[in-house]
Amino acid sequence: MMFTLVPLRTVPTANRTPLGSRFRLFWKGMKPRPFSALLASLTLLPVFCGASAAPSADAPKVITLRMIDGRTGKPIATNDFIVRINHQRIPHNNWVEENEDGTAKVTLPANAETISIHATYDSTTQTYVNCDSSAARTSAKQPPPLDHWYAVADILTSGMVAPNNCVGKKVPDKLQVVAEPGQFIFFVRKLNSKEQFEQ
Repeated sequence: MMFTLVPLRTVPTANRTPLGSRFRLFWKGMKPRPFSALLASLTLLPVFCGASAAPSADAPKVITLRMIDGRTGKPIATNDFIVRINHQRIPHNNWVEENEDGTAKVTLPANAETISIHATYDSTTQTYVNCDSSAARTSAKQPPPLDHWYAVADILTSGMVAPNNCVGKKVPDKLQVVAEPGQFIFFVRKLNSKEQFEQ
């Protein structure tokens, strides 16, 4: 039997890429582009930095109260405050907690927009006269001054000092105070003898 040798033909392949090269191309295609990487970093930044969530709209509002004698400039420490909100007549004395430094902390509900503060003395039988009214320096012959209402948002943002009409136009240095954000400072005086008699 005779055999005929046939030469093998090499079939050319078009742009055949080795396996290793193909893997490197695949991995290169999976890498994020510079802009995508930046965007991903900004998205994950709060997670890695432990950023806290924004405060809830239903969160209570805490204000520090500081009451000062409108004539002597001495602070008055008490927790016998009368707190009203949003032009309502209902008092909320149970919202107040006295601090160790003589100030007081009042925790307001989330819907509190305006606040009015008074305080009592002598076992809550007498009420201080707030000095923020123009009638604060007058005698008991005039009707009691109207309540002054203050914006809670302004107190929380920059603090607030109520007017002091218990002294003259020239305010002594001892009565010039500055409120910190979240602090409400107001001046008071006790009732005079005529006012006590009429009560």
